[in-house]
Amino acid sequence: MSVDLFFRREGSGKPIVVLHGLFGSSDNFGHIGRTLSAEFDMILVDERDHGRSPHTDHITYPLMAEDVHALFVKLGLKDTVLVGHSMGGKTAMAFAQRWPELLKHLVVLDIGPREYPIGDHAAIIEALSTSEPEKKASRKEMEEHLAQYVPEPGVVQFLMKSLYWAEPGKLAWRFNVPLLQREINNILGTSGPEIVRVPTLFVRGGKSPYIPREDIPQIKEQFPNSRVETIPYASHWVHAQAPEEVMDLIRSVA
Repeated sequence: MSVDLFFRREGSGKPIVVLHGLFGSSDNFGHIGRTLSAEFDMILVDERDHGRSPHTDHITYPLMAEDVHALFVKLGLKDTVLVGHSMGGKTAMAFAQRWPELLKHLVVLDIGPREYPIGDHAAIIEALSTSEPEKKASRKEMEEHLAQYVPEPGVVQFLMKSLYWAEPGKLAWRFNVPLLQREINNILGTSGPEIVRVPTLFVRGGKSPYIPREDIPQIKEQFPNSRVETIPYASHWVHAQAPEEVMDLIRSVA
């Protein structure tokens, strides 16, 4: 069953729907959303169990795609550019497999359709599952806890964006930590084997391991109407590290 997703909407014109990645929220695309809202109808979405959207008891790409479809129906969207980063990119692919008629173009930021190993996510999951936010007296205390498990300060700061005061003196995570820990394999799994004929743009970071060159032939086979663009100096967070380039690429397909 789909859930009613939280979203931020600004601007007018052709619709562009944006889906964030794992442990993120619509806030991650705030700058891009505000900038492109001068030209387009920008709809930034919190996916289930993230941001201000409902917490659930199950998370899979078919379910997340159904959530997004319900939002399309609610807002009467069609001929839409659907943009997704990482987990959001796989959600977008799953959506395109089932409702291609609603899409003008698909833009996938630094993720492929295949299954991925847990890799660095294992340390993040451990950091979050042991974080006990309700027992932390300050955001600084939480930051210090995360840094014991996650060596990259930028990743720690990214996670901290989802920490908030649920009530005076009580911190909480906006994402659903127990569920994400339990179902991480679903999130790292494939978006599905179906062929997608929607025009698709894959944007890879030149310093990211997520779309290695050897994966591109398989991507082209499953997405026969696709092209792959590389931003050489960017890593996995292409939209944060190269926002101007990403916005120009989105404009090119909108």
